[in-house]
Amino acid sequence: MEEKPNNKRKRVIKKLRHKYRLVIINDDTYEEYFSLKLSLLNIIVAIGILVLIVTFLVGGLISFTPLREYIPGYSNIETKKQAAYAYQKADSIEGELNIRDRYIENIRLILSGEISTDSLYENSIEDVRYDRIADVKSLEDSLMRLTIEEQEKYALLNSKSDLKDKVYFFFTPLKGTVVDHFNMQKEHFGTDIVTKKGEPIKAVGDGTIIMADYTTKSGFVIQIQHRNNLVSVYKHCSAVLKNVGDKVNSGDPIAVVGNTGEQTTGPHLHFELWENGIAIDSEKHIKY
Repeated sequence: MEEKPNNKRKRVIKKLRHKYRLVIINDDTYEEYFSLKLSLLNIIVAIGILVLIVTFLVGGLISFTPLREYIPGYSNIETKKQAAYAYQKADSIEGELNIRDRYIENIRLILSGEISTDSLYENSIEDVRYDRIADVKSLEDSLMRLTIEEQEKYALLNSKSDLKDKVYFFFTPLKGTVVDHFNMQKEHFGTDIVTKKGEPIKAVGDGTIIMADYTTKSGFVIQIQHRNNLVSVYKHCSAVLKNVGDKVNSGDPIAVVGNTGEQTTGPHLHFELWENGIAIDSEKHIKY
């Protein structure tokens, strides 16, 4: 006759709870030294608790002691920090090298005369029909021009007052032949230097670009604001290499010699120097 499941379960529970005695006795005298009453259930619970304790102890040793560094695939925190720092330094060095390479390549192109006009300006020159542009001034513009000219004409005539006593140190913007000199009476406020087309034009001093644009009469024009209220002006360029707001140092290439604008008859640079709105004869301070 088959035994019922409930009876089997009761028999298993009874075996687990059945008491056994563990006795340690002297083999010669049979004297009892130690005795312990146990059951299978107690032994299973004790072994489980022991396994949990050992697991927590081993996990704690691995997590909070240097022993974790001996586990394959586990890296040191300091090593990770050093690797991250080295990666950042390498990335910074790579960026600096790229900037230096571009700078050297630009200098090479300028010195070899291979530099080309910026595509933005090329498109504007090709697309715009300057012969159809009408230079029509409004009444308000004409009145404003008359007012400004009336206020500044005496200042220009007084440009010889104390400026001749001042000494300036400028970088030569362009080596070439002077074909037209500064002449206040003829209202020619700059110096015309002739050289071959494509030569680089350089900044005469440290400063900030305040104008870099195309005008109908003067072509591509770039202006630099220097210290002591000095402004240098470079006209008739074929291209400008800087944008408004850029900082430049003395001797930096800023434009390329050209023949742009209506008031030009060949490749040359029209260079002007101004101080506080007064034109200065640059030939007294720069040897071209």
